[in-house]
Amino acid sequence: MDEDRVRKALSDFRLGKMLDGVHVKDGMVQVSLAIRREDAEQLEPLRREIEAKLAALKGVTNAAVVFTAHREAAPPPKPPEPVLPGVKSVIAVASGKGGVGKSTVAVNLAVALAQTGLTVGLLDADIYGPSLPRMLGLNRKPQTADGKMLPIHAWGIKCMSIGFLVEEETAMVWRGPMVMGALTQMLTQVAWGELDVLVIDMPPGTGDAQLTLAQRASLAGAVIVSTPQDIALIDARRGVKMFEQVRVPVLGVVENMSFFACPHCGERTDIFGHGGAAAEAARIGVPFLGAVPLLLAIRETGDAGTPITAAAPESGAAQAFRDIAAAVTRTLSAPKIAPPRISIE
Repeated sequence: MDEDRVRKALSDFRLGKMLDGVHVKDGMVQVSLAIRREDAEQLEPLRREIEAKLAALKGVTNAAVVFTAHREAAPPPKPPEPVLPGVKSVIAVASGKGGVGKSTVAVNLAVALAQTGLTVGLLDADIYGPSLPRMLGLNRKPQTADGKMLPIHAWGIKCMSIGFLVEEETAMVWRGPMVMGALTQMLTQVAWGELDVLVIDMPPGTGDAQLTLAQRASLAGAVIVSTPQDIALIDARRGVKMFEQVRVPVLGVVENMSFFACPHCGERTDIFGHGGAAAEAARIGVPFLGAVPLLLAIRETGDAGTPITAAAPESGAAQAFRDIAAAVTRTLSAPKIAPPRISIE
């Protein structure tokens, strides 16, 4: 008795792909048939018939036909839908603490990027202290279309802020889950369209909001804003470490309020010290993107709703922001990394 004789006998049953295996040894024959579990009862008569025919073959001392129910392979998981399918790069402008001019840098960076010909969006993610409406001179609510909010256009960029939806003096007394929900909504339920860059003005600190945005927005990188003095640099280090933990590259450090130049005599005064952010960037091994002076015009144009890069594009302050934008653009042109995965130990 050999396997060929057994297979010839089985050919009468036209088993096709159901025949899963044939094993012959010392007159003992075992045949396995691959079926679905739910078909076992229906195919039992066939199994007995095959078993009887094999047992009747000359030289067979024992014949057994068994069913094997192969588990169907699960389909490969679908890749998650991109949160911002039309956005090429998302960058966060962040700081370890408040009061360092992060929003001023974010707004003017976005406008400066748009002035280079890029299509730019700006998201104000500071739920508790939204400043984008005032800094861009906007006081209207966004319209909706097809179930999504339409970003408001100003100074060549598309903008969205929780400040467009509430009164300026309203206190946002929200717990963490409500804040996370609002941030997710402004990412996924705003018709951002096609953008080269989305700049996110992050809330200060290193908490839930930062982790949510790092995880959901697939950040291409982060810009850390600090003033020159040591107390601000300590918090800037925390911001750098946080982005390193969630695998978001730090594009570089900006030194805001780097020095004060008297508008009357031009004398320069280092009110908060000078060069601390550049030294810190070198110490921790990230690029130094540039310094922004402490100028009355920056504050006045921000309060008036006309960013200095739009109000006085030829000024030294506007040039400082354009230099930072150019440095960020060079970094974004480098190969992209995989989306971050949150892993806190």
